[in-house]
Amino acid sequence: MTAQEVRLCGLLLQEHFGDVVEKVGTHLICSGVLTLRALAHETKLPLDLVKKSLCVLMQHGMCAFGAGRRGPAGPVEYHIICEHILHMLRYPRYIYTAKSLYGDTGELIVEEILQSGQMTMSSTVKTVADRLTHNMPEGQSMDYSEVVSAFSRLVETHFLQRCPPMASAGSSSSGAVNTPLPAVTQPTKPEDHPECYRLPYINLTGQGKRRRSSEDGEAEQRAAKKAKTDNSERGDEGIYWQVNFQRFHLHFRDQAIISAVSCKLDQIFRAFPSSYNIARPILDQYLTLLVDDPMEFVGRTGDSGGGMYVVNLHRALANLARATLESVVQERFGSRSARIFRLLLRKRHLEQKQVEDFAMVPAKEAKYMLYTLLSENLVQLQEIPKTPDYAPSRTFYLYTVNQLPTARLLLQHCYKTVGNLIERRLYETKENKRLLEKSQRIEAILASLQATGAEAAQLTEVEEMITAPERQQLETLRHHINKLDSSENQVDETIFLLESYINSTQAPP
Repeated sequence: MTAQEVRLCGLLLQEHFGDVVEKVGTHLICSGVLTLRALAHETKLPLDLVKKSLCVLMQHGMCAFGAGRRGPAGPVEYHIICEHILHMLRYPRYIYTAKSLYGDTGELIVEEILQSGQMTMSSTVKTVADRLTHNMPEGQSMDYSEVVSAFSRLVETHFLQRCPPMASAGSSSSGAVNTPLPAVTQPTKPEDHPECYRLPYINLTGQGKRRRSSEDGEAEQRAAKKAKTDNSERGDEGIYWQVNFQRFHLHFRDQAIISAVSCKLDQIFRAFPSSYNIARPILDQYLTLLVDDPMEFVGRTGDSGGGMYVVNLHRALANLARATLESVVQERFGSRSARIFRLLLRKRHLEQKQVEDFAMVPAKEAKYMLYTLLSENLVQLQEIPKTPDYAPSRTFYLYTVNQLPTARLLLQHCYKTVGNLIERRLYETKENKRLLEKSQRIEAILASLQATGAEAAQLTEVEEMITAPERQQLETLRHHINKLDSSENQVDETIFLLESYINSTQAPP
């Protein structure tokens, strides 16, 4: 991993799980593979804290374990799955997608599972039903069956999947105290499990319960004590579910391609009938336009039966990445530099004089722009000698753009940018910690008073505990935080496109 990826992983772990988990996770990233005792020794943390940190990471699928160098008889070794840590950057997008596809119920289901890492179906249904009931008007409640229906649709479309069962290399008698434990290995991939998307039958009927602010603490304690008993009674004990990130990524990829095509052929798609029962000539016209489009998102193979139309995913992702690179160059260096960059992408290799002529840019400006792009590693210079001595007078100097290395370079810049945004947000929050805590306390008091039916004068008196300058400072802080959050989401969209393109260029194993 690069330094920027390690830094970003550390910031995400710190923000979501705290300093201790961040220290353990970052050390594992830098060290590769370690045993429990080696990790505790090198981080100088108590063994108990290291155990809890590893449990948190494994609960969220960010840490894996397996037999060590000494084989099954030796100590278990742990390593970090950095890809899953970086997925935390995309959590708001997963939740928003679930909301857009399956409504508020789907949104809360995905949110709860992301927060917990993995949950049983019955626990998820009960928690989501209680949350929805709490936000409903008095006298209304959410039925468990509605939440079960939304959960089922998420599983049927593979947005949720079962956690893989624990694989064991041997068996051991539970009654033998001194019998060595079996060699335990990391669970296999979820898709390798035949029941990955099979819903269990759960014995859960009724409606969500409305929580009272004074009963929250007691309710949580009772829920924690009865969790194991309830799961066994409901019929899904030991069956845990997790978010299928790859399925969400496929949805994001498809939506990006559809959006790009609709922007290019918008006037055609506006005239597309609401139903798909369209005449053959009109369908042929649409397909011909897609095949002939320079983006080459759709290709045609064979002539029998009218030919076979296929979506060229690699070409589509390459075009999306190319458009992203061109946009970055234009924003940073101006439209003329973007014209030169776009020209080099199309012509592949050009001399400086050819760049000046084709781009219609004065020689002095073209030279400056090329050298600027070259210094930023966005453009490469290739030397082609006429003779073996590489004499400058007998050498061609050709400018070119290698899209794949440039995409990798921009991806690292994006990781750095997101890290800077997270650091700034954490700094803003820390600097205004006292004011934020005061605001949260007052909001909690107001919620409690409203629930008990307090008078308007009493509510106004509590609201006035925050002075006008403090209220203005809170508004400014929230505005800044919202801008930082929005910027993170926008940069993450760029990261996703670049990662998808880079992964598409790698040969399958």
